[in-house]
Amino acid sequence: MQVLTKRYPKNCLLTVMDRYSATVRNMEQVVMIPSLLRDVQLSGHGGQIQDGAPDLYKYFTMLKAIQVDMDHGLLPREEWQAKVSGSEDEAENDAAETEEAKEERVSSELYLEDQFHLHFSSLHHILTHLTLKAKEVTRKYQEITGQAM
Repeated sequence: MQVLTKRYPKNCLLTVMDRYSATVRNMEQVVMIPSLLRDVQLSGHGGQIQDGAPDLYKYFTMLKAIQVDMDHGLLPREEWQAKVSGSEDEAENDAAETEEAKEERVSSELYLEDQFHLHFSSLHHILTHLTLKAKEVTRKYQEITGQAM
């Protein structure tokens, strides 16, 4: 696994982001044949397989896609919305926004610091969880290929 070269405080978001990127890069280096991960389920707590859970191949591709977004930035907002909504017209969305929604948006802007802390802690938690998933995908691949140590 790659060693972090930058030094940030332990719970700093940059540390968590670097750890996630390093773990995903390690996963990419270990997983030479991603198709072996198809139809292999990730074990849940206690070694039980979760019903309806995505296979490890989907986790592998998702983890890589998130890392690319983190390293290279997100798509511009318009492109992202077009991709997600299937090219819905943004003008229609703006026209459909009610007066009540506008008031709610203005009042929510007053609590920017609270929103920042909520999103910051959520992002920290999500990246930590995704790092653990990347380690699990790597470990499972090593088990499948007989590389487990």
